Amino acid sequence: MADRKQVINPYLPNWEYVPDGEPHVFGDRVYVYGSHDFFGGDVYCMGDYVCWSAPVDNLGDWKYEGVIYRKDQDPHNTDLQGNLYAPDVTRGPDGRYYLYYVLSTWGVVSVAVSDVPQGPYAFYGYVAYPDGTRLGEKAGDEPQFDPGVLTEGNRTYLYTGFCGYGDKSRHGAMCTVLGPDMLTVQEPPRFVAPGVMYSEGTGFEGHEFFEAPSIRKRGNLYYFIYSSIKFHELCYAVSTEPTGGFTYKGCMISSCDQGIDSYKPADKPMYYTANNHGSMEKIGNSWYIFYHRHTNGTNYSRQGCFEKLNFREDETAIQAEMTSCGSVRPLEGNGWYPAYIACHLFTSEEVVYVPWSGWMDDRFPKITQEIEEGGRGIGYVANMRSSATAGFRYFDCRGIRKVSIRTKGYANGQMELRTAWDGEVIGTFPIGYANVWHDTEADITIPDGVQSLYFTFTGQGHLQFAGFTLN
Repeated sequence: MADRKQVINPYLPNWEYVPDGEPHVFGDRVYVYGSHDFFGGDVYCMGDYVCWSAPVDNLGDWKYEGVIYRKDQDPHNTDLQGNLYAPDVTRGPDGRYYLYYVLSTWGVVSVAVSDVPQGPYAFYGYVAYPDGTRLGEKAGDEPQFDPGVLTEGNRTYLYTGFCGYGDKSRHGAMCTVLGPDMLTVQEPPRFVAPGVMYSEGTGFEGHEFFEAPSIRKRGNLYYFIYSSIKFHELCYAVSTEPTGGFTYKGCMISSCDQGIDSYKPADKPMYYTANNHGSMEKIGNSWYIFYHRHTNGTNYSRQGCFEKLNFREDETAIQAEMTSCGSVRPLEGNGWYPAYIACHLFTSEEVVYVPWSGWMDDRFPKITQEIEEGGRGIGYVANMRSSATAGFRYFDCRGIRKVSIRTKGYANGQMELRTAWDGEVIGTFPIGYANVWHDTEADITIPDGVQSLYFTFTGQGHLQFAGFTLN
């Protein structure tokens, strides 16, 4: 198998589902806080909060920090009806770490605290006005959702909000200033980015705020990162002040690569997508954008990914491509690679959003996993029907003369290999009916250099694709 220290996407094990990732560097490690989906889940965020961390100089070496906060720890959630939606963490002026979240059943902000970034966290209180009224429950307040936090000195900036089509009761993303106790409102909410119903003339048109507010400071600018009304985009706006004056600047990443025109038409989708949530973080000397992808043909089994993020001289971000290698460095062009690290998945029928009605439409492929004891079975691409393509970017290829694929399923035809999604076929593998995983090898020369690999099934039936070996 590929060297475990290589950076791959998704960056956590194939059986882990931590979307809505908020990365933060504390000391010499980066910690990722997110919600917790399950494989085969039927709603969002079914699990307790868990944390994973990695050394800042080795983003391929992730460590499980365990469950850091349970949903039954919130006093309002003893019946467990509320799921733990997307959280964020900040270091307070007292040196402790504060976790902010909103339950799925209640539009107020809860806070938990720990002495160390990896937890465990203990319930601390609810964000409230000086008179004790909880934020979100005062007359005129809008419901709180998806908190993102930034602490500077004794002030913590709390960003929240959710705005959908047609709802004029939701105006946009809000920023609320909290005092040094990390709970008390010092300055009431201000709107910093418009929702779709209030965007005319703002510069946000077509990329209005939907959900997932997050905040980072880079140099002298505050970057407000959010999921746009297109769902799959993580867009951003910048300001010299944290509480207002934000100007829309663009998209940092799309979880179907829409907007990228370097290797395809800009509007062509390369993966089945839905909502998105994440943020950028400086790790070592580089910036990265964390986001999530959808698996198993539903909205509810999401996995975290990240890409290296580059900036222009004017401090605007260049939209990052989705890759299998985190845009850090190409994967080594030898050995075994599992198919679940495919960054592109599509057929000849272009579809942007996860094509499902209850479950995945059986015309389309999906990344899924086998279930073994402990829920840690292998990940693979399922339901590859004729024209289904799994794409992997990038590999440093040197002297590759043989390639083998591992497949099974009621399928008959061939698997084609290309180095571009629309490129010439450089080799084929015969595909026949198989009840168990088996390997098929072919003499295929992959040109030397940094290459993408695209595997396309053509024929009848439905193929399961576990991975490939480069020799």
